Amino acid sequence: MEERNTPLQPGEIAPDFTLSDQKGSEFKLSSMRGKRVLLSFHPLAWTGVCAKQMQALESHKGAFAALNTEAVGISVDSVPTKKAWADDLGIKQTRLLSDFWPHGYVAKLYGLFREK
Repeated sequence: MEERNTPLQPGEIAPDFTLSDQKGSEFKLSSMRGKRVLLSFHPLAWTGVCAKQMQALESHKGAFAALNTEAVGISVDSVPTKKAWADDLGIKQTRLLSDFWPHGYVAKLYGLFREK
C-alpha cells in the first residue's frame, strides 16, 4: 500500500479498494465502473456531525440515483459498530463501509487518515 501525505486531487484516478459494509457485504470500488461514486469519509460512528452526514446521504438517495451516483460512508469503525449505528440512525439503503483493518487502510490510500 502506498500511503499519501496529501488528499487525492481532482482528476486523479481513485485507488481501488474492497471493504465490507454494515451488513457484511463486500463493496469493491472498481465494480462500480460506469457509475459515479461519492466516498463520504467520516471520523467515527456515534458522533453528532457524522450521524447527520450519513442521514443526509440516506435522505438524498433518490437524488444521487438520478445522477447515476452511489454514495457510501466510510470510517475506521468495525462492521458490528457500523451495523448498530446504521440501525440506530434508521439507515437502510446507504452503505456504511468499515475501514477497520488494516486500520484506516483506505483513508491512508486517499491521504485522509489522521493519526491523532
